[in-house]
Amino acid sequence: MAKEHQPIHWDFPEYIKHERKRGWYIWISLIGLSIIIYSLFTANYLFALLIVMFGIILVINHRQHPRKVEFKIDHKGIYVDGKFYSYKEIDKFWVIYQPPHAKNLYFEFKTSIRPKLSIPLEKQDPLEIKSFLRQYLEEDLEQEEESLTDVIGRVFKL
Repeated sequence: MAKEHQPIHWDFPEYIKHERKRGWYIWISLIGLSIIIYSLFTANYLFALLIVMFGIILVINHRQHPRKVEFKIDHKGIYVDGKFYSYKEIDKFWVIYQPPHAKNLYFEFKTSIRPKLSIPLEKQDPLEIKSFLRQYLEEDLEQEEESLTDVIGRVFKL
């Protein structure tokens, strides 16, 4: 008889709050200011506004602590912070486990308008997660690297 898997759940921070030194803020300010000046010089006002908004978001994120997001996998689907996704909506999953930098569970949805979902594994056993999800979803074994957005966020501490 096959082993019955119990639901798996854990919490993870909404975003990674990176420790940034003063030099990081000086460089990002210089880069942002340069982009704004160039945008204004080329009459690209919308792009300048977007850069200003990005800066405001960075300041707001720096001043607050990330909230905890609840994640759960059971026989019906996945739950992310109370939002339910049925396995029927999900095309496939994969795990990138390259500690200490990359420990993520990814889901790709059947509809192309929904972006890939990246879930930090925290201290979860990736083999247990894979074993559970393989009952319901196809695992994409071709994926071997974390997403570009995850790499950029980690490298540039965004």
